[in-house]
Formats: sequence, structure tokens, C-alpha cells
Amino acid sequence: MSAAGLLADPAEVRVHLTAAASAGEAITYSELLNQLGHEFTRPKMRQLCKVLGAVDDEAAERGEPELAVLVVRQSDGLPGQGWWVAGGAANHEYEGLWEGSEARALVERLQARAFDYWRNKL
Repeated sequence: MSAAGLLADPAEVRVHLTAAASAGEAITYSELLNQLGHEFTRPKMRQLCKVLGAVDDEAAERGEPELAVLVVRQSDGLPGQGWWVAGGAANHEYEGLWEGSEARALVERLQARAFDYWRNKL
């Protein structure tokens, strides 16, 4: 996907996400937007989701674990609706609720893959 028209360059977003993964930490939408020089707004968050999709597409091409699952809501530590609808959950044949123990178990499993992969790589 071309970076033209996106909120941020996917390569720049990838740097932030691989750093979070290497540290074994999720990052909130607000924190990531701030690191990219933006204040949190819902429109900016939706634009960020498009960039996250591009980052995950590139990660898949490289054979790396997905990174968008590391970006979570501050309120409950789970990815937002965009991740669940735009392929994150569907890529893992998950059809359950977007919150609760099953959702949390999926997210934690996918985050652990990213943490394990990126630990000590940077």
C-alpha cells in the first residue's frame, strides 16, 4: 500500500510498534498518535487503523507476526473495533465478542507472539 494519503508512514509506525514489541508492551492509540506527533481524536484513530493494516500486510510478507494487535484502547487494553472488523480477528477465524475473556485470550496470545519474536531483536 502506498503511504500517500495515510496519516503516517507505515515504516515509521512499524518502528514504534517493533520497539513496543521488543519491550514486551502494548501501546494505546493515544500514545502511538502522540509519538507520531498527533493528538488523539476519533478521526485520527480511524486513519491510524489504515496505517496499521499496511504495517501488518508488510509484516505478513516478511513472515513476521502481526503488530497492529499491540495497539489497544486505554479503557480495557484490547484493540478497537477496526482491528476486529478489518481482519485482525478474522485472520484467526475468531468470531466471538470483541471484549471479555475469549477476546482477551486471543489478543494476549497474538501479543505474546510479537513479544517473543521481537524480544532482543532491536
